[in-house]
Amino acid sequence: MPLETETHPLARDDPEWFTVLYDRYAGDIHRYIAGRLGWEPAGDLTADVFLVAFRKRASFHPERGEIKPWLYGIATKVVSRHRRTEGRRLKALSQVNAEYAADGHEDQATARVAAQLAGPQLARAIKGLARADRDVLFLTALGGLSYQEVAEALGVPVGTVGSRLNRAKRELRRVLGGVNPLKEN
Repeated sequence: MPLETETHPLARDDPEWFTVLYDRYAGDIHRYIAGRLGWEPAGDLTADVFLVAFRKRASFHPERGEIKPWLYGIATKVVSRHRRTEGRRLKALSQVNAEYAADGHEDQATARVAAQLAGPQLARAIKGLARADRDVLFLTALGGLSYQEVAEALGVPVGTVGSRLNRAKRELRRVLGGVNPLKEN
């Protein structure tokens, strides 16, 4: 069953259609979330993404963009909400016992991946990026989204995506002494 069979397919209350949507995109969304937060929370958060999508299906308008970036936009918001909640929990725990105060999984995963690729300098540089720049970097690198898809996912102009990604790359090059850690698009 093709997803684009109607003008406004998400407005349908057809469970079979939503099953097709889930089957088509759940693996990609899960990998994106796992890349940012780790495998442990990714399953539940992937389910949350599709629950939000189902609840907000009437707000999806195909004339504004495709389904894939819309889902990645929801996923990015779910990741951010999870990190805020986890941050508050860790802050509360740290007040009880300092050994529980640690960076979130995304920061730890970023540090591990970056350390394997280019050492601790890159990990620190990625961690130091502004959240908006880091979101664009992760959506392009982990999600494999185009600039247009990232723009749709985050609800920003394509030019903003380019600016954020260029700023992130420039900062990463600066920290690494002029080496470009990412292949140019």
